[in-house]
Amino acid sequence: MKKDISVFIGGKAGEGIDQSGTLLAKIITAIGYNIFVYRDYPSIIRGGHTYAIIRGSERKITAHTNSVDYLLALNQDCLDLHKDKISKDTVVLFDSETIKTDALPAGIAAFGLPLTAIIKQEQATAIMRNSVILGSFCKAAGIKWETLEQILKANSHKELELNLKVAKHGFEKTNELKKTEVSESKNMPVVTGNDAITLGLLNAGLEAYCAYPMTPTSGILHTLASLAEDFSLKVIHAENEIAVMLMAEGLAYAGKKTAVGTSGGGFCLMTEGLSLAGMAEIPVVIVLGQRPGPSTGLPTYTCQTELQFALYAGQGEFARFMVAPGDAEEAYYWSTLALDIAWKYQMPSFILTDKSLSESNYSFNAQSKCFLTENKMNPALWDKKGQYKRYQNTDSGISPLAFPAQKDAVVKVNSYEHDEAGLTTEEADVTKVMQDRRLNKGNLLAEELKKYQTVQVYGKKDAKTALVCWGSNKGVCIELGEKLGLRIVQPVVLSPFPMESFTEALKGAEKTIYVENNATGQLAGITTGYGFKADKKILKYDGRPFTLEELEKELRKLLP
Repeated sequence: MKKDISVFIGGKAGEGIDQSGTLLAKIITAIGYNIFVYRDYPSIIRGGHTYAIIRGSERKITAHTNSVDYLLALNQDCLDLHKDKISKDTVVLFDSETIKTDALPAGIAAFGLPLTAIIKQEQATAIMRNSVILGSFCKAAGIKWETLEQILKANSHKELELNLKVAKHGFEKTNELKKTEVSESKNMPVVTGNDAITLGLLNAGLEAYCAYPMTPTSGILHTLASLAEDFSLKVIHAENEIAVMLMAEGLAYAGKKTAVGTSGGGFCLMTEGLSLAGMAEIPVVIVLGQRPGPSTGLPTYTCQTELQFALYAGQGEFARFMVAPGDAEEAYYWSTLALDIAWKYQMPSFILTDKSLSESNYSFNAQSKCFLTENKMNPALWDKKGQYKRYQNTDSGISPLAFPAQKDAVVKVNSYEHDEAGLTTEEADVTKVMQDRRLNKGNLLAEELKKYQTVQVYGKKDAKTALVCWGSNKGVCIELGEKLGLRIVQPVVLSPFPMESFTEALKGAEKTIYVENNATGQLAGITTGYGFKADKKILKYDGRPFTLEELEKELRKLLP
């Protein structure tokens, strides 16, 4: 019996499908599986079709499959739009009052319940149809009632007894159709990528967060707002992204460790402020959640189209740090480092994410290396000796920091070119010295990053064919690379680009295949500029991430 399970649940937006997906993830986690949850929803509050695919496995996973073991249909669209997900082994659970099952393949195990009638009988609210079908799923899958009861008690904050009652009704009225074997894997907490980023920033000592809500990073703003009192945070929902960036820089100037969150459209408005951070050497972290453009594009879907924009945004030339984590553990680990790096090197620091990473659910391994103690990157603080110069040339290459109201320190920051004291200058020799000093911080950072795993290698590490991926494509590439005997190369840090590590990771590879969620192969374009070859590209840019089946089909076309 296979120890892998995939469950689809779908219905109308605004009817609790998202919460039901989270509960399913926790149920599957409770029986010992690692989970990954993909969410798909339109950019409207009510109406339209929304669904979640919850996959569980004994191994660590960060990708979903196209075919599913269980399909939980709350409306007709679930069957009409997702026939491709149904195989001869799929169990379909559905609302028998509203759904016509004529189109289902013959021989499919299907079971219907009159969800609305059950709700009326129990005098419950319409949204509790989800609880009925969760109960039905647990019985059909051979999952004990006590497991669902425990999950509902821990996660239902309104009308718990009524939710339990209707779920028990669904459980008792359903037959066991396809038993799911309990796994012996360790039960781990379930988090989103946004949760992991939030925890990583807090771990590094975040003191303030500014944002204007934009999917897919809005969850960070909401979570930090809920934690503001507990962590003594300043959490500011500003009127627009111009204000967001400037407020963040003002807070950082005053000595507060600050981050901002946005998406591509909001980041467009931040770019002049970004240049100010580059010139004035103000530490700020930008969480940039990618979604398809141009312009508004597909605001609730996923892509990897902002890499080159973020690398080159802002007028003039200045150093920046950029990381693209591939799963929840990396999101936590590198978000901590991103804030540390911003403050040690006094530069903008980017965490590049996307809808797939930010809003998907993951099993979070608290024993992973992301919790190991590292040497802390502490900022260089003024020693209070002599006259304070904000942009002082030092042997270390990093100017000491002091903050307003600090005794004997006049802290002058300047968007114009300036001298060591922060006074405006247009002198040629001073301009060159200051520009060299700012850019050299990128070289110093690149040297320090050699101590870290900036490029990861997975799969068959001596294989002649290498898949090169970044960000949220990590999981799907690893799973298929292991299956097909391929080498997987994942650059995690993208600026300063880890030339030595990337070269070593590709040593001996005869063919490189880049896998990206954009139309132009942005990472391939960057690495070819550094002299690396990109033999083939597999690109997906319809707003949806790769499923295992999709990517495998494309890979087999390119493999001997």
